[in-house]
Amino acid sequence: MTTVAGTAEPAEPAGPAEARAVPAAAARQSLASRVVARTGGGVLRVLLVLVALFWLMPTVGLLISSFRGPVDIADSGWWKVFTAPSQLTVTNYRELLGNDAVTSSLVNTALITVPATLLVVVIGALAGYAFAWMEFPGRDWLFLLVVGLLVVPVQIALIPVAKLFGEIGIFGDIIGVVLFHVGFGLPFAVFLLRNFFAEIPRELLEAARLDGAGELRLFARVIMPLGGPAIASLGIFQFLWVWNDMLVALIFSNTGSQPVTVALQQQVRQFGNNIDVLAPGAFVSMVVPLVVFFAFQRQFVSGVMAGAVK
Repeated sequence: MTTVAGTAEPAEPAGPAEARAVPAAAARQSLASRVVARTGGGVLRVLLVLVALFWLMPTVGLLISSFRGPVDIADSGWWKVFTAPSQLTVTNYRELLGNDAVTSSLVNTALITVPATLLVVVIGALAGYAFAWMEFPGRDWLFLLVVGLLVVPVQIALIPVAKLFGEIGIFGDIIGVVLFHVGFGLPFAVFLLRNFFAEIPRELLEAARLDGAGELRLFARVIMPLGGPAIASLGIFQFLWVWNDMLVALIFSNTGSQPVTVALQQQVRQFGNNIDVLAPGAFVSMVVPLVVFFAFQRQFVSGVMAGAVK
């Protein structure tokens, strides 16, 4: 039989095997879809909320314990405060702020953390720009050397650097702790910012150079604004690392330059189980990094996700 051109032939009816395969595939797809929908909807949200609450439980317990007296802490757990809210008091914080060792250590922590963070960000940004957009002999080999320093552990340099600081007379001073943190923070800073700056379009830099911008002006007016997310991420990483550090400060600081982490450790060694002093001190030392993180949270997320989506 002949067919008319341009008309489609009627589809042949599916055989028994094909007819059975289609409902089976649809049933399997429907079951998978239901599982994905259930786990990706309210059930997953409830599970994540429960995990978050469980993760925050030690922090909540520390916060509540910081407002309880030593007798209440010794008699019962922190959860008893929900049935006896009269246990809450600010006496622990008054005693903490009246402790000269702790208050001076908080000042020392700020004097160590702020310069160590700023120096790493500024020097790392300049070096990252140089490795990304400036031509000079041995640039790639020097960058590989910087990347190789990422695998050098801190512990391997403690004794040599301590001997060096002792010879030049800065061992035990704040500047010695700052320099150690800067030295070990720069490799990661250079690696992170160089990779981020390399993603900036070359045409944008060439247009700025055609307008008469020099390297310093180009760095300040173009690179720094565009690199804000990566710089904020680096600043948060460095700030948290230096603020919470105890190993470096324990070795390179003395009584007059010790940060709050070392001061709290000294309180444990002197008074034993004095949770009424340690709890408020630990919570105060934890509040500042949390404030810094949440203040730059948007820039931090943007810097971490930079380069993931083109």
